[in-house]
Amino acid sequence: MIDFLEVSGRIRTILHTTLQKEKIYDRDIAHALDLDPQYYAVIKKRKKIPYEAIALFCKNHDVSINWILFEQKPQLIK
Repeated sequence: MIDFLEVSGRIRTILHTTLQKEKIYDRDIAHALDLDPQYYAVIKKRKKIPYEAIALFCKNHDVSINWILFEQKPQLIK
């Protein structure tokens, strides 16, 4: 099962590098995923992964969605 906190942690890692901020808040993740911060708080509480928003985030940041969701490195994809 895909864990919401692990997925958001990997997004947080990317944003930490991209935004060059000391601390990345949930609102930063919500804005990066083009979600309303209040909606992000709801899905975080329910541990509902916003797959479509993550797919667009990966496309815009040139990141492998397999790494975001499964922590799978690109060379392992067959």
